[in-house]
This record gives sequence, C-alpha cells and structure tokens, in this order.
Amino acid sequence: MNYKIVERSPFARIACMVLKSRNVAMVLGKSIHLSGVDRQTFLEDKGWFEHELCHIRQFQEHGFFRFLWLYLKESWRVGYYNNKFEVEAREAGMKHKRFFSEQQNKEIGIIQPSGLPLPADVKKKL
Repeated sequence: MNYKIVERSPFARIACMVLKSRNVAMVLGKSIHLSGVDRQTFLEDKGWFEHELCHIRQFQEHGFFRFLWLYLKESWRVGYYNNKFEVEAREAGMKHKRFFSEQQNKEIGIIQPSGLPLPADVKKKL
C-alpha cells in the first residue's frame, strides 16, 4: 500500500488538542500525520500502524471528500469511539496481536478458546 508519513503535522497537533492526547496519528488520504510521536516509534507499534493503514483503505474505498463527510457524520451521530470507521480500524489494529498470541501459544502448547459462545451459551429467541 502506498502511503506517506508526515511528522510534526499541524493537522495532527490540532487533533491532539481536540482529543486531549499527547500523541496522535491521523490519516488524510494516503498520508499518516503524526504529532507527539516520531516515525520510528509509530512504525514499531504494529497495531497502531495497522489501525492507520485501515483508515487509508477507507479513504480509498469511499473517496477523499466522501469519506471525510461519512466519518464526521458518523462521529456526530454516535461519537468518536463508536464511529464504525474507528471500530473497523481498532479491529484491524488488534489482528496482529491475536495472530502473534496464537503463534506463541502454539509454540508453548497452550490452547486458547476462540471467544465464540458455546451452543449452550446462545439464547434462542422465540
């Protein structure tokens, strides 16, 4: 995937103030804008990096201005945390953790349940 990283971005700095965070990565089109974190530290955090790559895919899927509009509308409707685009990006960022955790567990012989409900746990609707 083609992307560009912009360190000390004024856009990301504004996002830091809005989100009341010391460090932010945000995507505009194909650019990942950083504030409060350097490129190397950001790239070493695989989950954070995958989260932002998901936003780049969302921009590509919907188009630049349409995605901005949909993202802002969704945030207004349900809030930042419940925004479906943020939920999707958080899930993308967690995939690598599940993969590496499963690989580690296989190496040491631990079997983890899938997290899916067992048939007895599912309540039937009448």
